Amino acid sequence: MHTLTSEFLPQPEETLGEYVRRLRGLKRLSQEQLAQGCGLHLQSIGKIERGLTTRLSQKAKQGLAQVLGVPVAYLEAAVRGTGVEVSHSLKLCLHCWTPGTVPELGWTDPRAKFCFLCGEGLCDRCPKCSHPITSEQYRFCPMCGQSYRDGKHKA
Repeated sequence: MHTLTSEFLPQPEETLGEYVRRLRGLKRLSQEQLAQGCGLHLQSIGKIERGLTTRLSQKAKQGLAQVLGVPVAYLEAAVRGTGVEVSHSLKLCLHCWTPGTVPELGWTDPRAKFCFLCGEGLCDRCPKCSHPITSEQYRFCPMCGQSYRDGKHKA
């Protein structure tokens, strides 16, 4: 998974339609490709981008988030017309996560506190030294060398 850069963040005062249209452009997707990818009608994508749709169903949020490669919370912020707080650490389930793989989409929601797969608490810091986890690519903490998966969180 690539790290989300600031260009993927919803801007304050940016409408949902403007945000979706901008991300679709960044991903170089047509409206039809976006609609097919997220399981929505082409007309629905057009209504969203023209500002005629200001609320999204959970299915639409999840589909758009997955295809556009952003957390659902970003789309929710765009609906509200607010920015999002940027965190430079990841939240992972140390029980379910396999180092080097993409974190589950549900873990990236800023409101998520527990793994939706196993119920364990999500972790954003090294269990040994509390240094923030900043990359899903590494299995060891860069500060103390401790494996993130050691200890009580072994699978």
